[in-house]
Amino acid sequence: MQIVADENIPLLDEFFAGFGAIKRHPGRAIDRAALGDAEVLLVRSVTRVDRALLEGSQVRFVGTCTIGTDHLDLDYFAEAGIAWSSAPGCNARGVVDYVLGSLLALAERTGARLPERRYGVVGAGQVGGRLVEVLRGMGWDVRVCDPPRQAAEGGNFVELASVLRECDVISLHTPLDAGTRHLIGDEQLQQLKPGAWLINASRGAVVDNLALKTHLQGGADLQVALDVWEGEPLVDPELAALCQIATPHIAGYSLDGKLRGTAQIYQAYCRAMGLVEQVQLNDLLPAPWLNTLELHETAAIDWSLASLCRAVYDPRRDDADFRRSLVGDAAQRKAAFDALRKHYPYRREIDGLQVRLSGDAPHLAQLATALGCRLL
Repeated sequence: MQIVADENIPLLDEFFAGFGAIKRHPGRAIDRAALGDAEVLLVRSVTRVDRALLEGSQVRFVGTCTIGTDHLDLDYFAEAGIAWSSAPGCNARGVVDYVLGSLLALAERTGARLPERRYGVVGAGQVGGRLVEVLRGMGWDVRVCDPPRQAAEGGNFVELASVLRECDVISLHTPLDAGTRHLIGDEQLQQLKPGAWLINASRGAVVDNLALKTHLQGGADLQVALDVWEGEPLVDPELAALCQIATPHIAGYSLDGKLRGTAQIYQAYCRAMGLVEQVQLNDLLPAPWLNTLELHETAAIDWSLASLCRAVYDPRRDDADFRRSLVGDAAQRKAAFDALRKHYPYRREIDGLQVRLSGDAPHLAQLATALGCRLL
């Protein structure tokens, strides 16, 4: 059996070599010719998998090592009898860590105190739901907008307009579909509070990038962190220059998240083929560089929050790398965007960090627990 896979998927050999020969390609270069006689196709979000790519091929299983599925033509898969799977939740924790790091950076630049801000989370699925749990676990004021969940569950959800008018921080975590494309456009940007922060780590087209650039160029009192962009890998350098945090679609690029995504697709393939799993992710995870931190009971809560988060991940490094890449012509910038993702540095997740508390520190225990750290 032949397997065609995005070259950026980790642990391919460990999970899939036992099933057949693996051919690796850059994700954006996977076309009909690259498929050949492959029966299995493994991709990430940069590969559009649809009728044009698959019709007449031997592919009978498609796996995407990502949460999102907007790059997959699921209607065609059903028509053609092609089994498929995504990896829901695989990188959710990594995105939460990205948002926390962005909040810390924006707080430093503006002088705002994070516990005093009101947070609006738009989209409360795998990622947004976990972010809500963390923020509320720290005792912060959080409003949640998720129309599909509200329709299905009822509950204490709010409308988007209320989030835009009333929240100091808006963090976007929706899938991209017809209903969410340009969810944040000129009209919505005009509704934001002065001094608001906007974070998008979902899909680029959830925000109308041209409207956002025009809004910022007009002097809007708005701080922006963008990890995703319309037209990526070709990013508008003028918009990036107007953002306080700008990164190349790496919010969920923790090592744990990427390995977890491969493991989930392996498990889905085994289920689809009626096979018994032979490989376990826990046997393949490397030891973290930083295993344990100890906090004294006198440690300030703000300092402790920043120390715990940044000990594991700080998006300012990715911001700096990305800004240095935004030079040259369009072809050079596109290549640099993909190179940053392909050669992304080692990064773990906060909930893998162990914390030891010295003395009586219930406030620090609450903080560490809310972040997902393991208390010793």
